[in-house]
Amino acid sequence: MRIEARQHTCIGSGQCVFTDPDAFDQDDNGIVQVLRPNPEGPEQEALARQAMQVCPSRSISVVED
Repeated sequence: MRIEARQHTCIGSGQCVFTDPDAFDQDDNGIVQVLRPNPEGPEQEALARQAMQVCPSRSISVVED
């Protein structure tokens, strides 16, 4: 599994950071930054999927390898 973020569509709501602060952060403009692009284990994978679902701009994708 791999997390991808489309920074050009991010609106800076921060829902991804609230969902999984170990995997996501925001830059000085509030734009998503992926800190952990390859989640390990079921718990991290579940949080990545949840972050994808709560993103209001649909800027986060989870790619299954």
